[in-house]
Formats: sequence, structure tokens, C-alpha cells
Amino acid sequence: MGTDLHAPLGQNRGPDRKRRRPPFGRILASFCLIAIASFSLYSALLRDPLQKTQPVETAEKTAPAPQANDKPTATDQPSLTQVDPQSGANTSRIVTSDGSVVTMFSPTARDGSGPVLINANQIGQDPRMAATPNESLLEDSPFGRLPVTAPSGLRPMDQYARPWSGARGTRIAIVVSGLGLSQTGTQRAIEKLPEEITLAFAASGNSLQRWMQEARRGGHEILIQVPFEPFDYPSNNPGPETLLTSLSAAKNIDNLHRAMGKITNYTGVMNYLGGRFLSNTDAMQPVMRDIGKRGLLFLDDGSSAQSKSGTVAKALEAPHAFADMQLDGELQQDAILKKLDELERVARRNGTAIGVASAFDESIDAISKWSQEAAMRGIEIVAVSALADDPKAIPGKVR
Repeated sequence: MGTDLHAPLGQNRGPDRKRRRPPFGRILASFCLIAIASFSLYSALLRDPLQKTQPVETAEKTAPAPQANDKPTATDQPSLTQVDPQSGANTSRIVTSDGSVVTMFSPTARDGSGPVLINANQIGQDPRMAATPNESLLEDSPFGRLPVTAPSGLRPMDQYARPWSGARGTRIAIVVSGLGLSQTGTQRAIEKLPEEITLAFAASGNSLQRWMQEARRGGHEILIQVPFEPFDYPSNNPGPETLLTSLSAAKNIDNLHRAMGKITNYTGVMNYLGGRFLSNTDAMQPVMRDIGKRGLLFLDDGSSAQSKSGTVAKALEAPHAFADMQLDGELQQDAILKKLDELERVARRNGTAIGVASAFDESIDAISKWSQEAAMRGIEIVAVSALADDPKAIPGKVR
């Protein structure tokens, strides 16, 4: 032992010294590191097994579009076939063997039993476009743009009419006239009156185009009010360019067109005064003929018991309406409310009734209050076009 302590390290070892064991731990650790690195490389080169499969719409985009006569063969795959209620087309959705969804459209047979596409322009105007005129219903003239019937047969009274329910219950139309003469009164009428009330604009009013747009955006059907000769003319003068029995037919038509050219988007013409003119058949015929030819209705305000407007309109097959009652002969709210109740009794007896009033504050307040109460009693307030006698109306049509 003593001599071994002084021997150089690792030399002169005795024969009985044990051999060093191989470093198995280091070998195992190296192997583990190599295995981990290899697995990482393998995972990076392959798709992640946890990645989600692509949605069905991706397969739809990449799949080739089927030809007209090339239907997918998926006899054992679920499918759904339905009919589009708007277009009437058959819609088939088939899930193919690879999970893709193929949608196919095919027309149905037109045997008269399928759905019918309705032109929205034929049953009133979209409220979003109510202040914009239909260009096909206008013609240029020296007096401005005048309403006309379109080549397709569409009339202004169809395009600009306010739609109604179509129910055959008690219906009442109320027309408030004289709009445009007073700026504050016109604004108050447009803002406060329910949209079911028809508004008539005086041709001699101011800012008519602006007021027309506001009224139409508010949902109102509108008329243009034209001055006609009263019995006590010229002591009672309706204003410039009044239609007179003493004028030629051509001159009266010119004055009518001047009034018509003031605004657009109206369904008809309403008289302002005019007892003498309305009672003269010879004077009324050319005027009524022109109004009807342009696809407009004529509303007689009922102020003259001698009016021949209904007889002339019937002979010419022109759309016509006749007011049953003047509502504000007495300018007090209570009196106007009583007149409205009387109008309701007429409507319940006859099925329909038309009342007219002027755009006074008392009239506007009474009509606004009564209209809300009438709706609760089952009365439908409609625009005047819904109650016009229209010989050329489409059967079964609801404006």
C-alpha cells in the first residue's frame, strides 16, 4: 500500500484492480436527444393531426361547377329539394361522397299553378323612393314636366297611390287641401296629420316641390289643386290662370298644364272652387278628357250641387271621386269632430265615404285626434285613390 501512494497516477496498478464500467447513462441520454430531434423534424414536415378540416364552402369553391345536364351521383347521400316562393325555382342541395355540398337550381313548369311575380311599381311606390318621380310617367312641355301614362300602361295614379289593406270593411278617405299657401300651416299639416290622410297642394302655393317631397317621404298620397271658375266670378277670384267657361278649350288646357307642371308624384287633380265651371259640360269635357288620358283621377270636392263632373267622367271612362262632406264649414274643433262622426255614419251605411277640409290648425288637430280613435273602431283610413271610381282598374288589384 505504501509504495502505491508514491507511484505515478494510473501506473504500476496491481492485477487485482477492478475495470471501469462503460458509460451507459451517457449513451442513453444521447440516444434520447437524437430521438427527440428526429420526432420534432418529423412533426414539422407532416400536417398537424389536430388541424381542423376545411369547411364545406371551401370544397364547393374548388370543386368543378356541374354542367347543366350533369347531376352529382350520390344515390346514397342525403339531399333536400324545395321551391323558392319568390321565383318558383327548384332548389336542390346534395351532399356528395367526399362531404361537399352541391346546390342546383332548375325552373319549374309554368302551368298557371305556380307563384306569380308582381311588379312592385304596379301597386304603389316604394316609400324609400316616394319623393322621386318615375321618369317613364313624365313628358317635357312648355309648362314643365307633365304626368303621362307610360307605354306599358302604367298610370301615375297607380304608381303614386298609397297602398291599403284590401279588406272590404268600412273605409274613409280624408283630403286636406290648400297646402303650400301657408308655410307654417303646410309644415304643421305634413308633420301632424297621419300618413293615411291625402294632401292636396294648391297650384298657386310656394315651395311646392319641397313640400311635395316631404309629404311623399311622410307616406302621404297627394293631389294638385287647380282653380276653377265659381258662380260669383270675378267678385270671387280663385287666382291667376283660373279655368273659365269663357275661355277656349285650348286656353283652359294650357292653364291646366301650368298647374300640373308645378309638382310631380301626384295621383290626381282636385278643384278649388269652380261651381260654374263644374256645371258646364262643354267646358268640363276637354279638361276631364286630358286628366283621364294622363292616367290621373279627378276629385270633386262636393262644394257644388250642380256639378256635372261625375257624368262627364263616366262618359269618358275617366277615374273620378266625389266628396261626401265638407268637414270644416264651421271652424271649431268640436264642430269638425261632429262632422267627422257624421262622415263615419255615412261610411258605415254605404261602405265608404270621402271628407274634405282645409289646412287650418283646428282642422288638422281634429282630424289627427279622430283618425286615431276611428282606427280603434275598426275603420280603415285610406287614400282617395282607393275610393275612386276607376273604369280601367285592374280587377282584384289592391293599390
